[in-house]
Amino acid sequence: MRQNTPPVFPDLAMLAAHLRSELENKKVILLYAYNGTGKTRLSMAFKDEGKKTIYRPFSVGDHVGQPLTITETTSDTLYFNAFTEDLFHWNNDLEGDEDRRLLLNRDSRFFQGLFELEMDNRIRPLLQRYTDFDFRIDTEEWAIRFLRTLDGQLIDNIKVSRGEENIFIWCFFLAIVQLALDGADAYQWVKYVYIDDPISSLDEHNAITVGSHLAQLLNKADNPLKVMISSHHPLFFNVMHNELDVRKSRKVAAYFLSRSRVNGSYSLAYTGATPFFHHVAILSELYKAEQTGELYTYHFNMLRSVLEKSASFHGFSNFSACIAQDADDPERILHSRLINILSHGNYSLFEPQPMLDENKTYFRKILHDFLKRYPFNPDLFPQQIEEGEEKL
Repeated sequence: MRQNTPPVFPDLAMLAAHLRSELENKKVILLYAYNGTGKTRLSMAFKDEGKKTIYRPFSVGDHVGQPLTITETTSDTLYFNAFTEDLFHWNNDLEGDEDRRLLLNRDSRFFQGLFELEMDNRIRPLLQRYTDFDFRIDTEEWAIRFLRTLDGQLIDNIKVSRGEENIFIWCFFLAIVQLALDGADAYQWVKYVYIDDPISSLDEHNAITVGSHLAQLLNKADNPLKVMISSHHPLFFNVMHNELDVRKSRKVAAYFLSRSRVNGSYSLAYTGATPFFHHVAILSELYKAEQTGELYTYHFNMLRSVLEKSASFHGFSNFSACIAQDADDPERILHSRLINILSHGNYSLFEPQPMLDENKTYFRKILHDFLKRYPFNPDLFPQQIEEGEEKL
């Protein structure tokens, strides 16, 4: 779809139907969209498009008292989104404060293979890629208990951090995707996989790790599944774009999804092969983080990446050329040194460290000077000059 005018869809149901029709000739579709566009709602609309209602006669295995004809709703989409995370919820043992466990929603088809497919042995090697805690699944209580060894001592029934919980759920999901790829009976119903923002709580390094691992899984020659992936994370999108080789593969497509502020319609624009789109997307994420004040140490890594890409685009050999006008400007030298130092820290995966207030000031100064020097679409950075000057 390399049209000059992007196709427009009046609602998410029409968009989901279009994406399903396109997947008849594709293996994977990547979508990039800003937060608030409707990615999670699109994933549910896509799932709903695959629902079918069937009617079957009463059988021996059904409960006594049911009608002779039973209505069942089937689906063909395995999805990972905010609703998937809601299938897991904590019991923190408020009375005893000892037996903390993550409970599973036993009514979901997500857990169909829990009993007979040794899920713990399938999840564990995936989890070990990202973290050092362990777990065990209690199939009688439908619960998961976590444990960790610290200083040679095993600590049981721990409550893991939110980031660790998210990565565990992600690994659980990947194990199920692998079962669906292998044709396990419990997941024969899976024809489509929809993944929405799997790395919302991870830093840049692990966005690359997760994206690369996922691409390896999807690139298998015998993969029978059709896959949708949507994200607001520019680096993750870029990794998937490269790992799935969008520029060369006819079986993979990548689009920018946007929503009209006028009438609420949705449009898909072909992202092309240029990295500049990702450059702007990263810059937009940095701007939003700066505006909210939610700045973390890893944002300096992202800022350095933007400066390096900009310097290369303009023919300079060093990112410092994009910081200030004069080569011997003391501020330029100081900011260059700060970025060099602050973009090479060993930052935590699950607990990103907030920037110090002093570093926030430097970050804002560098970012807003850059935006003043290189004009971008004001719709993406609506108040950067006025608000930047007030904060500085």
